[in-house]
Amino acid sequence: MLNLQRRDRGPSAGFGESAYAPLVPRQAEAADDAARANLTHAQLAQLETFARGLTREQALWVSGYFAGVGGPVGQGEAQAAAAIATAPVTVLYGSETGNSARLAERFAARLRVDGLTVRVSDMNDYKLRQLKDEHFLFIITSTHGEGDPPQSALNFFEFVEGRKAPRLPGLQYGVLALGDSTYEKYCEAGRRIDRRLEELGATRVGARIDCDVDFEEPSEAWMDTVQPFLATQQQHKASHSPVLSVVSSPSAASAPIVDRRNPFNAPVIDNLVLTGRGSSKETRHVEFSLAGSNLVYEPGDALGLLPANGIDVVDAILAQTGLDGEAAVSLKRGEVSLAQALAFDFEIMAAAPRFLEAWARLSGAAELRRLTSPENSAERNAFLRRHHVIDIVRAFPVPGVSAMDFLAGLRPMQPRLYSIASSLAAAPDEAHLTVATVRYALNGEMRCGVASGHTIAGAGPDAVLPVYVQSNPHFRLPADDVPIVMIGAGTGVAPFRAFLQEREARGATGQSWLFFGERNFRSDFLYQLEWQEHLRSGLLARMDVAFSRDQAGKVYVQDKLTEKAADLFAWLEAGAHLYVCGDAAHMAPDVHAALLSIIQTQGRLGPDAAEDYLRTLQRDHRYQRDVY
Repeated sequence: MLNLQRRDRGPSAGFGESAYAPLVPRQAEAADDAARANLTHAQLAQLETFARGLTREQALWVSGYFAGVGGPVGQGEAQAAAAIATAPVTVLYGSETGNSARLAERFAARLRVDGLTVRVSDMNDYKLRQLKDEHFLFIITSTHGEGDPPQSALNFFEFVEGRKAPRLPGLQYGVLALGDSTYEKYCEAGRRIDRRLEELGATRVGARIDCDVDFEEPSEAWMDTVQPFLATQQQHKASHSPVLSVVSSPSAASAPIVDRRNPFNAPVIDNLVLTGRGSSKETRHVEFSLAGSNLVYEPGDALGLLPANGIDVVDAILAQTGLDGEAAVSLKRGEVSLAQALAFDFEIMAAAPRFLEAWARLSGAAELRRLTSPENSAERNAFLRRHHVIDIVRAFPVPGVSAMDFLAGLRPMQPRLYSIASSLAAAPDEAHLTVATVRYALNGEMRCGVASGHTIAGAGPDAVLPVYVQSNPHFRLPADDVPIVMIGAGTGVAPFRAFLQEREARGATGQSWLFFGERNFRSDFLYQLEWQEHLRSGLLARMDVAFSRDQAGKVYVQDKLTEKAADLFAWLEAGAHLYVCGDAAHMAPDVHAALLSIIQTQGRLGPDAAEDYLRTLQRDHRYQRDVY
């Protein structure tokens, strides 16, 4: 169980005696109210002094008393309690991969069991004007890239962090932050929204919890903290709500839920290399059978794969540490051998900050201890990019380290998400992936990606790999008569293969335009024959390609967008939906910048107006990105 330490700035952010804060106006607002109520300064001072000493229960009673204007105390108290009891709980989520959305639904389900009224909403769909009227607000958000909120949460963050944000003295809130500690600005989006709501006068319900990629336990601990508080606040409502008995049908009860904790073992139907001879990279097309899984997906969704570490990596770590691979270790799933744990349960390739901290303690190495200091974050990140777990244990050996001490510094194995490159309408009971094999040299050795290099590259026909479907509601096709523009680089073209398969099966009439970029035409034109067939049939109205290394000056998809600026803007003005899929570090920002420039020049707009144009497209779900 986590130690839920308080991280707030003082009593006004916690429980107990400070919880009356939302019922008491702040000084400036109180002065205005006092003037309207003909209160003297002396009376106001007495009122503030009196209020500061009240517990929540006392403040509630007093507010009820005053609400009754001196009438029967019980009646006033009941009115105040009823007002709080009927206030719904709003749960907002900002998500890139679906984890925040899933946790928000889980949290809401727990609260509804207590009889609470709960509204769950994606931040992108939330009506910002409602914020000033909220009483209970809980936010679950991931962090994207280097401290940014998810794409779907951008408008919400801009509003809350902007000058138009309302004061929120009557709001009680909580934040659950999701992130990845390998990034310097870990959980920064959650931290930002937590700070800002406090600045706006809201009262924090419990401490914010920052979750690493293994978020299941800490998120449950956060819910365990918040849920009793809300149940207590709304016990009046809960006690008068009808009890609903939910009876599952036998078929529903017997069908297991397939998710990251209970994946489906999918047979590999085919696994072939897409790239041609002479290519500087390897890209694979992998087909899985989903027959018997009850898994369904929509174009735009992702397939989650639970990978396994390579035996060579496991053996290298066991040899370097002197640990016995046959030794038993106790994990949540039971007792397994250390070798099995290293192969299936932990990330043993790239080292995370937590491993650096753990190994610094175990080894006592001054250099490692120095790197763990907050002021050395940039140097620490550079060190971790150059050193995997095996490199660190080689450079700083710890003779006699125990298996559990070693495992304590490792992160749990995380699933890898791949955009699905097929439509169920075209390939029933199948899911296709387009995967770039990650291989590189580091410290004099060849290394490869855990999933792409160790798990997928070696999976022949009839191999079985654990998978599940990860929904991506922010990457969806529009109505069949709506034109679409798809922009993909490398494996980012995968979901667009699914889009066109789906549109063909549905007989869609909306035009489709694809921009595709890769390194070389001769070796890297992924799915070339399929695109050409779609062009011949008219399913694909237009296609523009950018092969960056086929000429002296590199040409990318953003350059092709600029070349076709007039036509592209005309498509947008005609209602086209815009989709971008590619890497978040370079491709997606470069495409975004190109789009802004196109909108400025073609629309004759200033920079701010162009930003508003794109922001409106995002809000209306006409500009959607799937970046990684």
